[in-house]
Amino acid sequence: MVTATYLPEKWDYDSVVEHIIVHYRWIFVMFLLPVSCLYDLWYYTRSKIVFALSSAPAKHQEKVAAVQKQVREYGVHGNGRTMCTGRPGWQTISPQNMAYKSKMYPIQVNLVDVLEIDTDAKTVRCEPLVTMGQLTHTLDRLGWTIPIVPELDDLTVGGLVMGTGIETSSHKFGLFQHICTSFEVVLADGSVVECSQESDPDLFYSIPWSYGTLGFLVSATIRIIPSKRFVKLNYYPVRNENEMIEKFEKEVEKSDASDFVECLVYSKDNGVVMTGDFVDFCEPGKLNEIGKWYKPWFFKHVEKFLYEGECTEYIPLRDYYHRHSRSIFWEIQDIIPFGNNVIFRYLFGWLIPPKVSLLKLTQGKTLKRLYETNHMIQDMLVPIEDLKDSLETFDREVQIYPIWLCPFKLPPNPGMLNSRSDSDKMFVDVGVYGVPKRPGFDAEKVTRNVEEFVRNVNGFQMMYADSYMTREEFRAMFDHNLYDRQREKLACKGKFPEVYDKVNKKARTG
Repeated sequence: MVTATYLPEKWDYDSVVEHIIVHYRWIFVMFLLPVSCLYDLWYYTRSKIVFALSSAPAKHQEKVAAVQKQVREYGVHGNGRTMCTGRPGWQTISPQNMAYKSKMYPIQVNLVDVLEIDTDAKTVRCEPLVTMGQLTHTLDRLGWTIPIVPELDDLTVGGLVMGTGIETSSHKFGLFQHICTSFEVVLADGSVVECSQESDPDLFYSIPWSYGTLGFLVSATIRIIPSKRFVKLNYYPVRNENEMIEKFEKEVEKSDASDFVECLVYSKDNGVVMTGDFVDFCEPGKLNEIGKWYKPWFFKHVEKFLYEGECTEYIPLRDYYHRHSRSIFWEIQDIIPFGNNVIFRYLFGWLIPPKVSLLKLTQGKTLKRLYETNHMIQDMLVPIEDLKDSLETFDREVQIYPIWLCPFKLPPNPGMLNSRSDSDKMFVDVGVYGVPKRPGFDAEKVTRNVEEFVRNVNGFQMMYADSYMTREEFRAMFDHNLYDRQREKLACKGKFPEVYDKVNKKARTG
């Protein structure tokens, strides 16, 4: 008797391939790491050359005039398309490649300079492509910093103004937009205006979260504060959900709150609340230079205090600012599960992290599809009183841990983020990044469930992330009243898309 050899059905074969790609991506990334390192070196060298060619703080007005010229030429050559910046979509930090750019008219905005540091007024004026790494390096050696330093070096001033930026000092200073004092913008007709809370409050409040749909940012003036050498960081482990939320809220809302507050939630009932303060000294034996390549990933370092108890360390300021960068918060554990092993860290830790833009650029269609359907990156901004319900919603829907909790103050303003309050209101950024552990995860269904919850508590979704909301749902979440009036006043229709048409899922994936 002859027994036929069993050949799996095509869907079985595809399932195996998908399983390997999702769960053993590290095999591909291990080949990508040295390529990423070489690319990073090339990109850095190229950026220095481009910077050298483009950098000319004294010629800011000439460079702005070049942007104006392109906008005016658009009137002749636009052919019905709307305008956007010419920066390639794969260079953005957003996980999407911004497919909409291929259908729009590109305007090159090559403005890369720190223009002026005014220590008397305590401000710094920057062009939009100034990065956080560039700005903090410039200010740090002068003894200054900006009040909010978002995590990744490649984030730009323009992206943080037109989108948003947050950090663990935001409970005192708000979002990135709230440390800006004025914006210089090229409008749809090619004219240039400078707006501030005093000179043109309607435009000033409309620019943040507008995603370049009102004009092209050509400079921003940002507040600066004195910096110090270290952050004194206290770790408070908590093993009960109610106690964790209570401790977190207490540290955020007390009158003498620390300079920095955050919480890493490791499971429904386990988390570590952290508070930090600027200091110029370090107690002997308590310095931890967490930025070294061989050090444990920061979120794993923090996790150990769940078992070791409360602790205090001193961390160099720049190391603190970028404590989550090497592990891309904790996304790297899904890419290289053994990456925190001490042997790997010492031998290959200097290659980490892979360049985000290169990861995007080298994604094939299959990997891109699998990444979108087996992965979640979301930052939901919710009132602090709804934090418990928010954590329970994410646990029920996706069960991704750790979760990042970052508090921020939202002042009353008439812009997109209308808190519906007449006074400062405290919110929390609930950051969820990784592979869902709940079985049967459906990216669109789950995200829509979470979006609905956030709308119901009068919260907001960060626009860099995947959004499945309808136009009507999007407009219910974000206050468009002032934005709509400004678009009409500045004749933006037909020249710039609406913000929804740049941030919804369909626009970004094509």
